[in-house]
Amino acid sequence: MSAESPAGGPAPRRLIVVGSGIAGLYSALLAADAGAEVVLLTKGALADSNTYYAQGGISAVLDEPAPGDTVAAHIADTMKAGAGHCDEEAVRVLCTEARLDIAGLERFGVRFDMDDDGDPSLGLEAAHSAPRILHAGGDATGAGVARALIRTVLDAQAAGRIQVIGHAQVTSLSQSEGRVAGVNFLHDGRELGVHGDAVLLATGGAGQLFAQTTNPAVATADGLALAWRAGADVADLEFFQFHPTCMVLPVDALETAGNGTEPLLISEAVRGEGAILLDANGERFMPAYHVDAELAARDVVARSIALHLATLGDPNGHVFLDAMVVEARRGEGYLAKRFPTITRRTREAGVDWTREPVPVAPAAHYWMGGVLTDLYGRTSVPGLLAAGEVACTGVQGANRLASNSLLEGLVFGRRAVEGFLAGSSASPSAPALRPRAGGRLASSAADADRHATTALSGPPELPVMFDDVPATISWQFETVPALGPVETSFAEAGPFSRVALRRLMTANAGVLRDGGLLREASGLLGAWASADDPVTLPDSLDPREHEDANLLLASQLLVHAARERRESLGAHYRSDSVPGAAAVEHFDKRYTLSRKASLVND
Repeated sequence: MSAESPAGGPAPRRLIVVGSGIAGLYSALLAADAGAEVVLLTKGALADSNTYYAQGGISAVLDEPAPGDTVAAHIADTMKAGAGHCDEEAVRVLCTEARLDIAGLERFGVRFDMDDDGDPSLGLEAAHSAPRILHAGGDATGAGVARALIRTVLDAQAAGRIQVIGHAQVTSLSQSEGRVAGVNFLHDGRELGVHGDAVLLATGGAGQLFAQTTNPAVATADGLALAWRAGADVADLEFFQFHPTCMVLPVDALETAGNGTEPLLISEAVRGEGAILLDANGERFMPAYHVDAELAARDVVARSIALHLATLGDPNGHVFLDAMVVEARRGEGYLAKRFPTITRRTREAGVDWTREPVPVAPAAHYWMGGVLTDLYGRTSVPGLLAAGEVACTGVQGANRLASNSLLEGLVFGRRAVEGFLAGSSASPSAPALRPRAGGRLASSAADADRHATTALSGPPELPVMFDDVPATISWQFETVPALGPVETSFAEAGPFSRVALRRLMTANAGVLRDGGLLREASGLLGAWASADDPVTLPDSLDPREHEDANLLLASQLLVHAARERRESLGAHYRSDSVPGAAAVEHFDKRYTLSRKASLVND
């Protein structure tokens, strides 16, 4: 029986959105506009997300694009950056529908930068063949977008259309009759629960797996761990993008700032404007590594920096970004106007980038892999949706194209709402989006010959409201690792700590990898997991203990995937790479892990 509203008609479907980045905020607003009941949970404040720190912008081919730019060119650039590993249909959807969701952002109060003629100011970034990057507030695009969406969400909350629960650490997904039926979460030292017709994970990424990251402290792989424990398939976890130019603070500034200082990403757009990379000897080195030099794809630039530092005998060192050439060419004051946030933050760190180069090094930035979904955000578990960085639609391939991440959160967040609303008279209210109610959803992004899992297709079967769901539901999971040869390590594991985990992942599964390093990481992770099984929920009301379990589980999954892919591809680089034909039957095969998989390698 479905619940009824006080007026006597069917009650609106309830969508639980977990996460307050661009995918979560935008999806919540669209669902509420369509008449759904929306509960939005975020584990910090609404602004605590990767979205807020995004500088580069949002890529889109508009109705009036830059001269020579086309949707086909955007598709080609995305496919090329993804090293041939992208799902073509997912990329087509992303690039074709981009303009719809740019209009959707504008309807929700986002104001993009304009040029002197009053047209959108379009920037050029690495690996894009034409200027197509929209910015809001120069180099503070993410903050501008997030602030506008948060204001609109708070207005919707005041109007009773969205319920926002802040500082809520979701610890598990409640299930009933084989479907996800709600979430359990920690709030003010208590364990609570909320039920709904579906849960949309929009929890972002996992930069906290590594010692140096551009991600905020909340990026602890929560959504991936929640989905895995609930039985969802995951894919492409070996592909973790490292942003090549994160500022390295001087020793005195680092000591002053302490461990709580936020990382400073030096946007790709700076190199798009003409900045170059120099080594400690003042020599420009990127042309020796790639024909596109500083404008090569992110994985190429990050790897080139790592390889060059190794060649110089300083693998833990840094290089320098010279933006003085931009200021000299564009005129005094240009950098401060174009990149106000970077200008302010570098000066706070004691560096005047108009007069001296900025010390930079690669940092963990974006996870291309995640919870496997189709084109409408549906996972392999009924009632569970995912969108944004936590999801793997196949659109990012083996390496994400710059400024495609915010766009993916928009397009596939909206499509996840479409999937949720399928079969009703409501539809998401993005401008120019025709109602799709009652129509069959598109087939899965997972092609049978490129994905190990069965393609998902057809309209979702959304559950009715479950009034008997208790606040806490416990259920049994398969044991992971499964029975098999135990991986051992000759290194001393030592006690688990987040610092130790991040150092291990950086040294053994970072920009440069090989079989020996990954094997050692697997052994050490296994030793930690044997003491504290990350698949079993911690019996604790301390959110940090849950984050630690999520990070340990995500580390095991990443290392497992990296060991399986023995050839280098995109952001996954192995110095012991074997030729694709010898490594796997299909070079671009997508590795998909299910809960039956063992995390112990033979």
